[in-house]
Formats: sequence, structure tokens, C-alpha cells
Amino acid sequence: MGALVPGGVLAFDAGNSKTDVALVAADGTVLGTARGGGFEPQKIGATAAVAGLEPLVRTAAAEAGLRLGDVPLVQQVSACLANADLPIEVEQLTAAFEKHGWAEAVYVANDTFALLRSGVDEPRGVAVVCGAGINCSGMLPDGRTARFTALGKLTGDWGGGAQLAEEAFWSASRAEDGRGPATALATALPQHYGLPSLTAVIEALHFGELPAERQLEAGPVLFEVAAAGDTVALGIVQQQAEEIVAMAAAALRQLDLLGDRVTVVLGGGVLTAGHAVLLDRVTRLLADVAPHAVPRVVDVPPVVGAALLGLDRTAAGANAHARLRAAFAPRPAA
Repeated sequence: MGALVPGGVLAFDAGNSKTDVALVAADGTVLGTARGGGFEPQKIGATAAVAGLEPLVRTAAAEAGLRLGDVPLVQQVSACLANADLPIEVEQLTAAFEKHGWAEAVYVANDTFALLRSGVDEPRGVAVVCGAGINCSGMLPDGRTARFTALGKLTGDWGGGAQLAEEAFWSASRAEDGRGPATALATALPQHYGLPSLTAVIEALHFGELPAERQLEAGPVLFEVAAAGDTVALGIVQQQAEEIVAMAAAALRQLDLLGDRVTVVLGGGVLTAGHAVLLDRVTRLLADVAPHAVPRVVDVPPVVGAALLGLDRTAAGANAHARLRAAFAPRPAA
């Protein structure tokens, strides 16, 4: 059977914590959307992870007035996925999508490429995501790309929300017992958790009285303390800014864009939270190494980028791109 939505795209932006799906017509009209939980093929395997997306596809198809049994639904799957880090992982995930037959063609990439494409008007630029972890990608219209394996410290990465929280506790603990310099983190952290001391917070986390995921709350506390001028907290924020710019500069260099006017898209929870103490440092450091680069914090969901990458592959025109962006544009406050 031919595609039920000729020239259409089934786009996925699948992260560690959530997955967004959009079914888009060839002219950029959004026909259906769905949202679900995190995507973790490294834990359950590519086949099971992609199969877990079927309810979301079913929801988006139903919104578009289509039945999931009518496959292919569209011309192009464009799947930008967390944990699609190694070439073998991309190969396995591509095969898993192809087995479902949702589209005539399948394109799989790391989710950083969705962030990048969501923030640029053409497939040219670099993106850095700083959320739970940190990663970066770059692309050119001729198909050349730059990217990092991004498996944590094993592959040279530093930063992201999880590590920032650890650094906050590390510095506070060393301040409390005298191994490190004094920092307001030693008092700000127990105040945040409503406990009498840093030791009490650590014990509560250690024994499970505080859920382990609450350790991540130390990240925003770190930025509050840094904004108040604490030297230790500012040092951690400075290192995070340096890492963000180091990744961006390396990708720009790989693509011969270091001296060009080019957009550097910034995304992920740490960067979109609006911490001026971090963003100001990123802007200044980026200007030092790439004076013509323009940093831009993304203002649309990355699934827009995944859909745009799909439309790029179907040779859709600028009007389709504009219509898609308009569907997801931020609404003015009432």
C-alpha cells in the first residue's frame, strides 16, 4: 500500500525522560502528536525500545484520522533518539524502525540533531545540549556532521545536571570537614532539603529516606548560590561553561565553521532554565574562540527539529518549514 500521507513525516524526539511524536503532512501541517516516557534502548535493547513507541504512534495516527494497521503511514520516519551514540546503535535502531513499516524510509540520528535543527533555518550549525548529561552535534547542508560519543567521563565528558549536583555535594562536604574552601553550599543544601545539617542530608540520601532522584535538586541550588557570588559555586559554573564552549568549538572546528557567522543552539534543562550566571559565561567564552558565532537558546520543542530533518529528506519547501514552526511557536502570555 502507498503512503497514506504522501510526503509526510513521522518524527520522534526521544530522550531519557520523555518522548515526543509528531505526524506531519508534506506541507508542514501537524496532523497528530503524542508524548510518552523515556527511551532507553541501552537497557532493554533496540527492538523492545522501538516497540514501546507503538502506542504513541497509534495515538498520533488516530488524531490524524489514520489506523496504525494502514502502513506505511508516511513517506519518512525521522527519529532523533537519546542513546543512539555509537554507529552500531544507530544501525540497530534503524533496523527496528524498518520492521514496523511506519514509513517508506527511515532516518535515525542522535537526539542532539533534533535540538540543532530546531534552532536553525537550514541544516547548518552546532548544538550543545546540557541536561542530565552533556552532548554536542554539528551539521552542514552537504551532509557532513560532527558529533561526540558522549558516554560520560569514559569519553571525556564533564557536566550536566547529574554531575553538577554531585559537584555541589562534593564541594559542600569538603567545606564542612575542612578538606576544601568554605562555601555557602554547606548551608544552602540542608536548607533546601529542610534538614538540620549537610550530614543529615547525606545520611537521608544514603539510607533512601530521600529518594535518590532528589539529589538532582542540588543543581538549581548550586546556581542560586553562584548567583549570590559564592566563589566555589561560581568555579563549578565556570567549568560547566568552559565545557559547553569546548564542545561547541570542537564541532565548529571539525566543520570548518570556527571563523564563520553561525548559530550555536543551546538546549537541555540546564541551559534552558535561564541561569544568567551560566549563560553570560557561555556567551563570553564562545565569543573568545568563535567571535562570529551566535548563541541561541532554543524556544521550540526538539521534536520540531526531528520533523524538519524529515521534511529536509522529502525536499519540502520553506513554506512547509514555516508552517511546522508556527504550529509549535511559543504562545504569548495572556
